[in-house]
Amino acid sequence: MKHGILTDILDYSNRANPYPLYEELRKTPVFHDGDGPYVISTYFDIQSLLHDPRLSSDARNLAATAGDPLAESGEEGAAALPPSFLKLDPPEHDRLRRMTNRPFGPPHSPHRIDGMRDDLRGIVTGLIDNLGDPGRIDLVDQFSYPFPVTMICRLLGVPREDEARFHVWADTLAASLDPDPDSDPTERDKTTHDARMELGMYLAGLIEERRKDPKDDMLSQLAVAHGEDGSMSTMELLSTAALLLIAGHETTVNLITNGMLTLLRHPDVLRQLRETPGLAVPLVEELLRFEPPVQLLPQRTPLVDIEVRGVTIPKGSSMWLILASGNRDPHRFEDPDRFDPYRKDIQHLGLGSGIHSCFGAPLARLEAQLALSELARRLENPQLIEDPPPYRQNAVLRGPRHLYVTCDGIRS
Repeated sequence: MKHGILTDILDYSNRANPYPLYEELRKTPVFHDGDGPYVISTYFDIQSLLHDPRLSSDARNLAATAGDPLAESGEEGAAALPPSFLKLDPPEHDRLRRMTNRPFGPPHSPHRIDGMRDDLRGIVTGLIDNLGDPGRIDLVDQFSYPFPVTMICRLLGVPREDEARFHVWADTLAASLDPDPDSDPTERDKTTHDARMELGMYLAGLIEERRKDPKDDMLSQLAVAHGEDGSMSTMELLSTAALLLIAGHETTVNLITNGMLTLLRHPDVLRQLRETPGLAVPLVEELLRFEPPVQLLPQRTPLVDIEVRGVTIPKGSSMWLILASGNRDPHRFEDPDRFDPYRKDIQHLGLGSGIHSCFGAPLARLEAQLALSELARRLENPQLIEDPPPYRQNAVLRGPRHLYVTCDGIRS
């Protein structure tokens, strides 16, 4: 079992419920099968390593990828862009993250996220109004997918008339992270390449427009910023915009979809959320623990030999940190396989930790809180049509590809 456990985790047949595999994995807190990655699966070890400056997120420090089934795939490299700050180490990571945060959150833009509430509510309301036949709703295609990408368009400052084009590019790039095994890989690669090029050219043009005529949007503020960290080059700005689009979109889709799936499996909690919308705040935190949108971080490597639980992990080795396993560690959480939005101690790993903690966490939390509370309020007696639902192929960004729901009607 141990030798094949990573293969089992990546096997699509286990996508609907990988948690028994994580339980087995935690019996060997530092798992290594001889030629694959070093896999860390317990809460306190993961938390410590996420704060360890000896661990690198830069793939250039990886000695070799032999035996690693999730080796660096060069998603950003294919677009001829420099790595985003997600895949860099200090000091470059810190410089780019600081610059990106100035127009996004405190201390320089403390009201950015809260100021989006009305826009968020308007998008959610519009999407629910247009769900159509209550007898069969695909909450992914009709709600979870379009919601965050529309919000990212507004955040960046994409003109309303161009949002439809942006949606097409986002959908294509998202599909490249979760390819259909039955599709033609050559055609898929061409479609993905074309979408990257079109998106890159569009964003480059928009950046130039914003430099000449800044608006009250994040892209404008990044384009004209000249602070203590200098200014972003056009390539750095393109890379950052692409990161906000892909990372911000994919994780929020999974958070909302996993959230509705969990609520539909726990109708008592769904009823409580409908009656008490304020429950959405702790409920989203418990969801981030119970069904995190990012299951594991496969792109870490030690800059020097390090020791974890008496095991020496050599410099340059591939390391996986299984966040979803740490979130179900019984040494950290009481009764970890129980979904409990009233849980008192909820310091989960669902948004990472340390210098690479999720940049968009405040927005993702607010999006999920508003989305789930409104869905709970407006869908009358919702039921799953298919359980488990069909899942996406991707083991890292784990979530349903479709979530088919039926309900008695849609409240106004």
